[in-house]
This record gives sequence, structure tokens and C-alpha cells, in this order.
Amino acid sequence: MKTLLNLITKEMEQAFQAADYDISYAKVNLSNRPDLCEYQCNGAMAAAKTYRKAPIMIANDVVSYLQNSQCFDMVEAVNPGFINLKVKPSFVADFLNEMAKDEHLGVETAGQPKTIMIDYGGPNVAKPLHVGHLRSAIIGESIKRILRYKGHQVTGDIHLGDWGYQMGLIITELKKRQPDLPYFNETFDREYPKEAPFTIGELEEIYPTASAYAKENEDYREEALQATFQLQNGRRGYRAVWKHIMQVSVEDLKKNYKNLNVDFDLWKGEADAQKYIPDMVKMLKDEGFAHYDQGALVVDVQEETDKKEVPPCMILKSDGAALYDTTDLATLVEREELYKPDEIIYVVDKRQELHFVQVFRCAKKTGIVRPETELTFLGFGTMNGKDGKPFKTREGGVMRLENLIREIDEEMLKKIMENRTVTEEEAKKTAETVGLAAIKYGDLSNQASKDYIFDVDRFTSFEGNTGPYILYTIVRIKSILNKYQETGASLDNLQIKEAESEFEKALMLETAKFNDMLDVVCEEIAPHKICAYIYDTANAFNKFYHETKILSEENEDKRKGYIALLKLTKEVLETCIELLGFEAPERM
Repeated sequence: MKTLLNLITKEMEQAFQAADYDISYAKVNLSNRPDLCEYQCNGAMAAAKTYRKAPIMIANDVVSYLQNSQCFDMVEAVNPGFINLKVKPSFVADFLNEMAKDEHLGVETAGQPKTIMIDYGGPNVAKPLHVGHLRSAIIGESIKRILRYKGHQVTGDIHLGDWGYQMGLIITELKKRQPDLPYFNETFDREYPKEAPFTIGELEEIYPTASAYAKENEDYREEALQATFQLQNGRRGYRAVWKHIMQVSVEDLKKNYKNLNVDFDLWKGEADAQKYIPDMVKMLKDEGFAHYDQGALVVDVQEETDKKEVPPCMILKSDGAALYDTTDLATLVEREELYKPDEIIYVVDKRQELHFVQVFRCAKKTGIVRPETELTFLGFGTMNGKDGKPFKTREGGVMRLENLIREIDEEMLKKIMENRTVTEEEAKKTAETVGLAAIKYGDLSNQASKDYIFDVDRFTSFEGNTGPYILYTIVRIKSILNKYQETGASLDNLQIKEAESEFEKALMLETAKFNDMLDVVCEEIAPHKICAYIYDTANAFNKFYHETKILSEENEDKRKGYIALLKLTKEVLETCIELLGFEAPERM
């Protein structure tokens, strides 16, 4: 189904063509002066130079071919050459009725669907999730849902940090505490225990203790590095400990991500890429891409057009150890071999941009990925506290993610109980739903690349541009529809009517922008534009609601038209929040 803007632009192109002007000038945009018109075309201004005519003359020529338009209610040429437009209420109503009939709400699926991988999440195992992990999970999950809605084949990969020095530290500390465990006996040849020798709580305490001790004790650090080396070279007991670490950590991570309504298709990590490293390193040497620089094996990725230095991509350190560059390149080898993606999107902290510039260039230069494979870096900004610094606990430490979620849920429960119309049990469940919306909307309403202030008071407010306000609006619409059905009336086969008030038309026009908006969001990978759209739509609904008798409207035909419009608006809003990764309760 064509978008409303497509249809309006088509009408404008026909008028430009009829007036003997090139249709490339017929682009229509939303008006930046909604007090004057709904849409506008500024093409006459650009065409003036080509046709050596005053812009207003061109605009008047075009407008003369739009007087009997089936699309526009008002068309006028305004000095110095703008064309102002208002759409016919009947045209908008017909468009919305077509949209309501479409199970995809008028959104056309991609003409050439792509196979896309999204690398997001990226936590290190054996460490608790903290607020620094929030943005990657929330943004990546939303992008995955948006691209799937447009018909692309999308796979989300958590890409765990599961193979580095931290593993050697945990093994060393465990050996220090429980030296008699069979994992540390090199002559042990039976099956290792199935139960891990630690809980997630103990594991999360072991790592920081070992890390702090290694910084003070060089012998301990050397032992941890040696344990890392032995693990990576297949020592049987250390591999068994690693499997325990993975099992306990992943189980806990899945529980925490579930609380965020985040779901990964692949739970792969750096360890999965290790087997691809030897052949990749051999290829880089044999093909002449890699050379030694001060003992390290590197690939030059500097380009002539660079205005500042881009350091070489380091493949192996001088001691032969692999690095992040190595692992990320080997992961690309694996992804090309197993999934052959058309595009890979990395949702990571924007401070890692240089690393990914090096990896992407190296992968393209060396043929690790095909020339046509798109590698996209989507760097996100920092989540800061009210002081403008990275978000911390009241004590000044890094806040655990589960504690942040609990704090938001408690704040929401307090607000819901103040206006208590539900049982305490239902209020708790509702608080969790609304709390998640507060967190996700608070994050996603900001452009991903920008830093933002995480303000608990503002994000949990039921007023303003917040998740709770959006949910409250959806719940209000649900309540009206439920009351309508309680009278014995059906929501089936209703038709949206021509708007009779400015508030009704404003809501209709906002609802009609849905598929246009989603096309832009998908093209630009910009979830924040969904937030902007649903805030505008929620505001338009609430103005309409306050200015219109809906259920008490005496004219049955008119009342049915209102209900049809509300039903479609609800479906659009619910689809939007589903794409953002949260849902609305039945009551609030």
C-alpha cells in the first residue's frame, strides 16, 4: 500500500507534468507551518533557475492543474513561490479505511528483503549486567523488530565476551580457594562434575576480587595469564571450568534480558570465533596483507582520503596473542561462512568507533567479507545521571541493571497505588509493565548517538513525552472501545468517516503518517523517530478526546466513525510500542 505522502506527491507530479515542468520538482513535505497548511511543495523555488521564470509564476501554473483534484481540499500558491496544501477529509478517510483492512497497517514489506545480522548486547560473562549494558540491549532489540516488520530476515547475536583474561583470573582465583577440585588435577581422567562449583552470586564476587588482586600481585597476574593461555590451548580441566562459567552466566543473563523483554537468536561469543583464527592469520600472511611491525602482526588500513591517522589493525601481539581486532575479524569469517549476511549492524558504544573503522576496513581490504556486504556501525552515546556524568548508584558505584529496573518499578508502583483502582497484585504487574516502558521509552526517545540524562522522576511521569504517558493514552483508548462493546456493539466492519472537526482531522492525519514514518525509521535505523511519532499521535488523540463526545454522540453513524478511528489509532500505537520492545497493560 502506498503511503499518504506517496499519493499526494504523485498528484503533484501529474500537475507539474501537465504544466510542462519536470516532475523532479514536485516533492511534497509536511508543512513547517501547520497553522497555514498540512503539506507544502517548494519545488517552484528550485525550478525558477532552470526555467528562468519567477517562482510564483511556476507555482501558479502548477496550482491551476490542481483545482479539481480528488486529493486536495485547498491548494494555493503563496509568495515567493510556495504551494500550500490541505488534504480532503474524504481522501484521508478512504486512506485510513484501506490501512485498517491491511494486516500490516499499510506498511509495504521490503521489495528486496535482506539477510541482516545485528550484533548487540555484548556483555562479559561472569559479571553482572549494569546500566552500561542498557542502551545496546534496548536499541539493538528495537532495530531487530523494526527491520523484521519491514520483511527483512534478521538475526540478533549477543556476542558474549567469554574468552579473555577474565577467564584466566576466575580459574586462578577458584584454584586458590578450592585447590582440590578435579579441574586442577592434570591426571584426572574421569568425567567432571555436572554441577558448577559456584553460584552466580559467588562467580560475580570471584572476578572483581581476582582482578583487584592481580593488579597488586605480579605473580598472581602471571598465573592468570598462563591459565588464560592454557584454557585457549585446550587444557581439559580449564575447559570444564569455562563451561560451568558459561552455563551459570548465560542462565543469569537470559533471566535479566527477559526482564528487559530482550531476546537474542544467537548466544555466540568470542570463543566461537577461535577456531577460525589460525586459517585467517595464515591467509593474511600468505596473501601479503599482513606484515610485522615491532614484532606485532598488523594490516595497514590507512586511506589516502583520511584527514587523521588511522592506526593499523593489529592481528597478533608480539607474543603471538590475539586481540579484539583478531576476534572481531574471525567472527566476521564465521558469519560469512555460516550466514552470508547482506548487512551486519553493530550496536556498540560510540567510543569504539575507531576500532570498528579498523576492523571494517581490514575485512573489506582482505576479502574476509564480500565487497557487497554492508558493515554498519551504530554507535550510541552515554546514559548519564542528572549531574551529566555516567549514571551511578547513590553510593557512587556502577548500578546493577536489575537494581535500576527494581527502582523504576517501585516508583511506578507508588504512583499507581496513589491512584488506586486495582488490586495490589494487579498494581505490581502493571508497575512492571509501565516501568519497562519508562526505561525503554526514556532511552529510545533520544537519538542513539547522543548522550542523554536518565532522569527517574521525569521518565516515570504520566505527563509529557514519557513511556507512562504513551501507555496511559493507549489504556484510555482501550477503555473507550471496551465500553462501546459493553453496549452490545461490535468493533467489526466499522468505517472511518470524513473528519468534521479540526481535532478529528488532526488525529486522522497523524494516524495516516504511520507507514511513511516507518519507511524513514527503517531507512535511517532511527527508533527515536517512532517515539516522536507516537508522542504526536498520543497528543492528537488526547485533544480529540477532550473536544469530542465519543460514546455519548447521539448520531450512531458518527459514533461508529469515531470508534473506527480509535480502533485503528490503538492498533498503530500498539504496533509502535511493540517495535520499541514494550507493551501496554489493560488498565492503569
